[in-house]
Amino acid sequence: MKTFHNPHHAGHAGQQEMFRGRMVPCHEVPARLDFVLAEMQRRPLGPLTPPAVDDATLDIAIARVHSARYLDFLARAWDDWVAMEPANAQRDALPSVWPLSSRHGFRNDVLPGNFAARLGLFAFDSGSPLTAGTWAAARGGAACALAAANAVAQGERSAFALTRPPGHHAGPDFLGGYCFLNNAAIAAQALRDAGHARVAVLDVDYHHGNGTQTIFYERPDVLTVSIHGDPATEYPFFLGHADERGAGEGTGFNLNLPLPRGTGFASWRATLDTALRAVRDFGASALVVPMGLDTFEGDPISGFTLQSADYAAIGAALAGAGLPAVFTFEGGYAVDEVGTNAVNLLEGFQQAS
Repeated sequence: MKTFHNPHHAGHAGQQEMFRGRMVPCHEVPARLDFVLAEMQRRPLGPLTPPAVDDATLDIAIARVHSARYLDFLARAWDDWVAMEPANAQRDALPSVWPLSSRHGFRNDVLPGNFAARLGLFAFDSGSPLTAGTWAAARGGAACALAAANAVAQGERSAFALTRPPGHHAGPDFLGGYCFLNNAAIAAQALRDAGHARVAVLDVDYHHGNGTQTIFYERPDVLTVSIHGDPATEYPFFLGHADERGAGEGTGFNLNLPLPRGTGFASWRATLDTALRAVRDFGASALVVPMGLDTFEGDPISGFTLQSADYAAIGAALAGAGLPAVFTFEGGYAVDEVGTNAVNLLEGFQQAS
């Protein structure tokens, strides 16, 4: 398995986030990736390299799933934040005002001149701090996803985009959930562009992949499936319900499988079988797996009870789909165990392939 790791990831290191009504140290930290790298060096799965993707090719791939207005905002955001007040260079940018939607009487078609308003326009939560290194880290992650997709398109059985910040909550024109660019969506689109007629995205993160769903919701060529905590009680709350089945030409090509807090591996594994049947029935020729490890019992912001050994079984089950696969590193905030859990899953896939 080829692994592409992001050499710029540590530049995104938020100080604080708003979590359940209070400011706390960030859960999404550089050590998450470092623990995975350390475990991969202890239990090698294959070549481990930074991505070799030129800027022009990367720009095209990112623009295939994100709007030009949003990308222009992200590229300039830190400079605009510091320009508001020089002291901002010492603190993260977090949104404090949101336009909600047109049904509330607010407009989002006019780009505000005030940076705080622009940040709120493109964010859906206040838990995703933007830092001096966020844009470089997010672009580096997109490069990992594109390199992994290219490797699979060229015949590799599997490839892993090891990067942070994660991506599956980022939509076509919004950030949130620690995510800025949607790595899984970039990989899925790259596989489509490389000739795979049908691509399935099977999200196994504890939190619903609302950004990925939004990007592909009206398309019949990319099936999006997500196993996650019930949005009635779990983040991101406002998307991820079972009745969301797609729209327009995409009707029937989105499958949400929400589960209650406290779900153990037996129930979760049975739900994975349901997800894999949907992938098979769709007729996908390639698979993208947003690989969240926050289903682990010790995760501080999640609520399932999977054990470390369960991840090897998950990897083996995914291999049973018989499809070439791209894995993108998503959630997992029990930092000490995240490396073991990640390599268990990938090793399980590789050994069963």
